[in-house]
Amino acid sequence: MGKTIGTELLVVGHLNLDHEMEVPFLPSVDRTSPVLDRHVFIGGPAGNIARWSAKLGLKVALSSFIGRDFPAEFTEILRKERVDVSRVSVRKGFLTPACWIARDRAGKQMTMIDQAAMEGTSDLPLSDLKGVGWVHLATGDPGFQLKVARAAKRLKIPVASDPAQEIHYRWSAKDLRELLSLSEMFFGNLSELEEAVRMLGLTRPQDIVKVVPLAIITMGAKGACAYTRRGTFRCPSAKVKRARGVTGAGDAFRGGFYSGWLRGEPLERCLELGTKAGAAVIRTPRSLFLPSLFGKVR
Repeated sequence: MGKTIGTELLVVGHLNLDHEMEVPFLPSVDRTSPVLDRHVFIGGPAGNIARWSAKLGLKVALSSFIGRDFPAEFTEILRKERVDVSRVSVRKGFLTPACWIARDRAGKQMTMIDQAAMEGTSDLPLSDLKGVGWVHLATGDPGFQLKVARAAKRLKIPVASDPAQEIHYRWSAKDLRELLSLSEMFFGNLSELEEAVRMLGLTRPQDIVKVVPLAIITMGAKGACAYTRRGTFRCPSAKVKRARGVTGAGDAFRGGFYSGWLRGEPLERCLELGTKAGAAVIRTPRSLFLPSLFGKVR
C-alpha cells in the first residue's frame, strides 16, 4: 500500500517582509532619493512559491522561521490562500527576515536583506515531513536545508534544491555538491547555474546533470529550459506587452511548473505553465494581486 500524501509540496525557506519602494532614481553613495510609492508585502522565495503553488490548486505547506513582528493580517492572508502555515515557527528574540527593495522608473533596483530569524538555524529542529509528496528547498541556512534534504532522503521523499541568489554567498562547493546529490531537481537562473557549474568544477551548463538528474533554468526574456539526462528541452517566454515589475516572477514560475509537475504533465508542458505564471507577475503591478500593509503614500 502506497504512502498517504496530505501535502503535495512542502516549501522550506524564507518568509519575509518585503519593503518595496518606487523611486525616481537610485541614489549614489551619501545621496538621497525621494520615495514615490511604498508597500510592505508578504515576501521571501519560500513564501512566494508556496502562495503561487496554492493559488494554482496545489496542497502546499510552508516551513520557515519568523519573528513576533510578523503581521497577523499576513498570517490570515496565507491561511485564506490555503497555505498550511503550521510549520512556520516564531523564534523568540528575533525579528522576521526583511528585504528593502528600491526600484527606479527604468526597472533597475537595489536590495538589502536582514536574515533575522532565518540566520543560524542549523541546530533547530526539523518540521515533520510525514505525508509530504515533494520538498522544495528555497533560500535558507545551508546547514538547516541540508538537514531537511537528508531527512527527506531517508523517508524517500523527492527534493528540489533552489538556493537562488544565496548560491553566490552562503553555499560552499562541498555543501552544494551534497545538496544536489540529495536532490532530484535543481532550480536556478542563468547566473545561478553558471555559479553552480563553477563551484562543482564542471565544464558546460548541461554537465549539471552529472550531479542532479534534472535542472530547471529560467532565462528571462528567452524563456526557460530543462537539462535532463535525455537531452535539453526549451520553452520560449510568454508574451508581455508591458513589464510592470519582475520581483517574484521566478517564484511564480516555480508555482506554475509544480502545478503541472505534480499533476503528471510532460516536462515541456510544465515549463510552459511556469513561463505563463512568471509572465502574469511581470505584466501586473504587484500591489494589484498581493495585498500589502500600506498603499500609495504619495
